[in-house]
Amino acid sequence: MEAALALIGEDLKNVELQFKKDLASNVPLIQKVGEYVLSSGGKRIRPAMLLLAAKLCGYEGTRHVPLASVVEFIHTATLLHDDVVDSATLRRGNASANTVWGNEASVLVGDFLFSKSFSLMVDDGDLRVLKVLSEATTRIAEGEVLQLVCTSDLEVTEERYIEVVKGKTAILISAACEAGAILGGATPQQQLALSAFGMDLGIAFQVMDDTLDYVASEEQFGKDTGHDLEEGKITLPLIQTLKKCTSAEQEVVAEVIAKEELDRADFTAVFDLVSKYGGIDYALSQARSHVERGISHLALFPDSPVKKALVELAQYVVSRQR
Repeated sequence: MEAALALIGEDLKNVELQFKKDLASNVPLIQKVGEYVLSSGGKRIRPAMLLLAAKLCGYEGTRHVPLASVVEFIHTATLLHDDVVDSATLRRGNASANTVWGNEASVLVGDFLFSKSFSLMVDDGDLRVLKVLSEATTRIAEGEVLQLVCTSDLEVTEERYIEVVKGKTAILISAACEAGAILGGATPQQQLALSAFGMDLGIAFQVMDDTLDYVASEEQFGKDTGHDLEEGKITLPLIQTLKKCTSAEQEVVAEVIAKEELDRADFTAVFDLVSKYGGIDYALSQARSHVERGISHLALFPDSPVKKALVELAQYVVSRQR
């Protein structure tokens, strides 16, 4: 992350300031909840990708900071809604917003952030950027609904899982990269390359997130571990395990998934199977494969400190512990 921060550190600080400015509302609770989620940390991967993509394509104007803030607005809105849907209690190591203010406030502030995002995009005035980010927002909603449909379905394939991941996570990272390319006046080929880079990076990011749910401690991960399993989310480590395990072992998983509340023994039983059949290693290898493929899309661009920073940011995704 150091190379990226050296190039866009000041811009990211300005994104934080822009975010707080755009949160202004006559309803104090909106600002309070929004700033709470913002101040809880986060890697700012999405705004960073927009800033770096714009810089890679030679952008030197001022629109990149407000648009990077819009991307983080959209992401924050999805976090607020996700934590309600998932009944999450932790987010980035802190009590989730719905735990502090309740589900109603979280959903409604999330709605405000989505609405405000579109207002800010209209203010920017570039229909190409509006099209990319609005289509991404639609895909996010579709991905979340598809994930809901797939809940507790032990027959979910890897292909369907990747379809969910593309919608709920990767599309916004892809859109951030593509919006940056548009700002920088990229060629159509460069725009497609950066969009594809973001998509592969986003897939890798979510696969890592799902894998860490099995192996990281809550202190490292910043949110409840084992929560995906408790919510009936069938992610890549488990999909790979279900391909290889016996019918009897599949029954064990099915019984655990069917429970409303899991105890440590339930999680251990599934984790032991995931470990036995190499589910973690397989997921990690797939994440690395997507990162390598993502980096290959950058071959279209000449070597530069910005390209190097994007490569290092992509590599960080599969080395992170939280």
